Amino acid sequence: MQPPIFHLADPDEWAAAVASGGYERSTRGRTLADEGFIHTSYAVQWPVVRRAFYADVATPLLLLTIDPERLTSPLVVEVGNPATGEEFPHIYGPLNPDAVVAVEQLDPPHHLSP
Repeated sequence: MQPPIFHLADPDEWAAAVASGGYERSTRGRTLADEGFIHTSYAVQWPVVRRAFYADVATPLLLLTIDPERLTSPLVVEVGNPATGEEFPHIYGPLNPDAVVAVEQLDPPHHLSP
């Protein structure tokens, strides 16, 4: 069994994805088409991503918990930071909503995440 992976999402974008059957936001301000994959993180990584990339967001975010075994698009673990060699999971295609096993609302301030 693979450990869960995580993605930070805008509530409206996630609601639209659930309605349409597919999520195609890579990261803040970038789509799957822009980036080529959807950025995700492991449990120890998402708080750092939240602080680094969402600190100035004044509205709630959603933390999506994803079961990798339920994904219909390929999951590839790749070096995300060449300087440190830290690896991140990337989804190469749309995220199917039924792979999301939990959704938690994260209220601001996001720069103070755990």
